Amino acid sequence: MNLPLSAVDDDELAALLPRLNDDDASVRRLALIELAELEDEAHLPWLLAALTDGDADVRAEAAGRIGCWESPATVEALLRGLDDAAAAVRLAAAQSLTELRLADSGRRLLPALAHASPFVRASVLRALRELRLPEACEAALEAARAAEAGVRLEAVGVLGWLKRSEALPVLTGLATGDADPEVRRAAVGALGLAVDDSVLPALLRALGDPVWQVREEAATTLGKLRLGAALEALVDALEDDYWQVRLRAARTLGRLKDGRAVQPLVASALGHSSANLRKEAAIALGEIAHPAALDGLQRALADSDPEVRKAARLAIGLVQAGKA
Repeated sequence: MNLPLSAVDDDELAALLPRLNDDDASVRRLALIELAELEDEAHLPWLLAALTDGDADVRAEAAGRIGCWESPATVEALLRGLDDAAAAVRLAAAQSLTELRLADSGRRLLPALAHASPFVRASVLRALRELRLPEACEAALEAARAAEAGVRLEAVGVLGWLKRSEALPVLTGLATGDADPEVRRAAVGALGLAVDDSVLPALLRALGDPVWQVREEAATTLGKLRLGAALEALVDALEDDYWQVRLRAARTLGRLKDGRAVQPLVASALGHSSANLRKEAAIALGEIAHPAALDGLQRALADSDPEVRKAARLAIGLVQAGKA
């Protein structure tokens, strides 16, 4: 790396510098690891310098190590790392960017959303997600219309974390019409930010999506919003080909606490071959706490799975307490 020996008044750094400058890249990389593990911010310039090393493994190690030291120089170095010729360096830089926690760091990332590379744009959006930077909303709305599915997916993540009502029309469109199932699934989940039933048509349509993961997410989001108007569609979802969708539908029906769901839960879920689904059905019946569930729950006390039996006992107690 040809790191300078001058102006070094740190004994630990001085001891490592010969190895950091060694001709053998594996020696340089191990020395870099030791330097990073000293966790001394004064060593950051040497870690940043390693991002220009001639060996990709050394650069990747440096990119993966500097995210915990948040500074303008770190952000700029990691952005350059997203353009590195080596995929390992690009991936390490992208991961380190997700460790940023300061709003000022997020603002330094925003210009990169105009980058020509879809990987760079997607990586920056992923880094912005948990920062919840209001200034990122407009850029994320624009990115949600990108040609690349990976960029759209990360844009949905930003919009979901920001919880801005103006994003709902865009998210609704993606949830019901995007060509990529992962984008649809993420958009369906992000619709949970709604405060009313305006997203109900989109979620009901998503319950019929050809991809089961999207259907599962729709049932989950309906549970978060507790939209009673979805009862019939959720009852239908108890007959889904995938038990994972049935499980989420059962969970949501429990949250709706509507007695009309008792019979379908007993008939379609409480006797299913999946123990996880049977357990979830028992829990849901306990939440609904309707006397009509008692017969089915009593039978579940003889279930082969101890977790199902436990859930049935607890549910029976809730039903009986509701009758008192």
